[in-house]
Amino acid sequence: MLRLSGGDGVHLVYDGSGPKTFQGSLDSLRRSGTFCWYGPVLGGPGPLDIMSLPKSIKIGYAVFSDHIHTPALRHARSSQLFDWITSEKLKIRIGDIYPLAEAAQAHADMESRATTGKLLLIP
Repeated sequence: MLRLSGGDGVHLVYDGSGPKTFQGSLDSLRRSGTFCWYGPVLGGPGPLDIMSLPKSIKIGYAVFSDHIHTPALRHARSSQLFDWITSEKLKIRIGDIYPLAEAAQAHADMESRATTGKLLLIP
């Protein structure tokens, strides 16, 4: 990621994978970058030593239920999301499709950061 960013790092990282990607995400940030940790599917990063965080970065932990806290708000945001998809203001990238029997491989590929886009498991 540093090479792709010209060596300075990126301004923002969204990471929802888990503890194995946490340090790599931190390392890819530029000075004063922002790390948004959300819904980690493979567990949390464990204890953090705040004094060891690099480059004056900012870390946030987004919890869905804090932002979409009522059924009416969930309905409004869902409608907006699907409007964006159907009008192509938002394009969904399907990175790969796995048979359900290969779910373990899909998780391993995601954890190793070998994937991009959404991964679909098909029964």
